[in-house]
Amino acid sequence: MQRALRIFSPVVIRDGSVVAVVLAGGSGTRVGADGNKAYIPLAGRSLASWSLNAFGRLPPVGRRILVIRPEDREVAEEVIDRELDDPSVEVIEGGTTRHSSEWAALTYLRENIDRGKVDLVLIDDAARPLVTRTLVQAVIQTAAVSGGAMPGIFDDELGLVDDYGHLQPALPPGAGNLVRTQTPQGFLAKPLLSAYELAKADGFEGTDTASTMLRYSDVKIRPVPGDTRNLKITYPQDLFTAEDILSAAQYNLT
Repeated sequence: MQRALRIFSPVVIRDGSVVAVVLAGGSGTRVGADGNKAYIPLAGRSLASWSLNAFGRLPPVGRRILVIRPEDREVAEEVIDRELDDPSVEVIEGGTTRHSSEWAALTYLRENIDRGKVDLVLIDDAARPLVTRTLVQAVIQTAAVSGGAMPGIFDDELGLVDDYGHLQPALPPGAGNLVRTQTPQGFLAKPLLSAYELAKADGFEGTDTASTMLRYSDVKIRPVPGDTRNLKITYPQDLFTAEDILSAAQYNLT
């Protein structure tokens, strides 16, 4: 059952008070990998290490957490030791779904959130290796004011197929705009934890962080301009596209 929470006031984000959570629980079926696609190499580094390194260069981000499958612990620790500029990453085991892995991370952080040591939590996908510092900073700044933020790219070319296989307008005229959502999604830590506690009590599992927040909080989620380079690695051709993007940026996305 949907329940409203009180609206939390905007906060001033302190340096070191942001936690970046990188989810690395996916399989590599569609991308053609035998194991977890989070550890597929891209330009000499695994997918997961690219985003972890990006978060490691930002003063507000004091902690980085990699959420893994139990069977991937050895490879995850090798990636952290060998590929990260700063290997101070905490590794925890997640669940069998995205939502349960998010819940595992929030449970892990609960004491620090309750004690006010964590102002904001970012949730990112290891399968989005090209996240930039500029995008992360925009999410943090916007979430500090509104309570929640997520990158989105406006798309007016989306359509809807009805139950009869007929193409229909995705939205009626004047209903608003559609966006293709990205990660990282950022939320003030206390309302985020409260929403997931309510979801746990209801047995609800969201498709992403925002879906749970929309159902169990009054936090206003504001979109920030997404980055077309921030693609999700899903199919083999996505790796070639990502390589081209990195090459054009001289392997230094900002």
